[in-house]
Amino acid sequence: QVQLVESGGGLVQPGGSLRLSCTASGFTLDRYGIGWFRQAPGKEREGVSSISWDNGKTAYADSVKGRFTISRDNAKSTVYLQMNSLKPDDTAVYYCAAIQFGTALFYEEYNYDYWGRGTRVTVSS
Repeated sequence: QVQLVESGGGLVQPGGSLRLSCTASGFTLDRYGIGWFRQAPGKEREGVSSISWDNGKTAYADSVKGRFTISRDNAKSTVYLQMNSLKPDDTAVYYCAAIQFGTALFYEEYNYDYWGRGTRVTVSS
């Protein structure tokens, strides 16, 4: 079965850290750019970070620059999102998406080949 699965979400206090994982099954990620998106209650889904399929280039939303780091391990078909200094505004469901030969951009959602089902992150004291 071809799918993306996110994991690593949970409840964390403000200032804390989480590492999200996005793992592919049924295919390998080495030819795919990956985007992390999030959707907070009552808000539209927004791009958080992305990583190119080939050269490791990355991109970040202004709201997470300096706090979040995206990385990939093609041998494990996994992309990570390290989230530090978390704020209550980071509370959302986080999704990863894969686009073949994608670069470090946020594409329109319909362009992505695969989406995960999301993992919930709650930042609260």
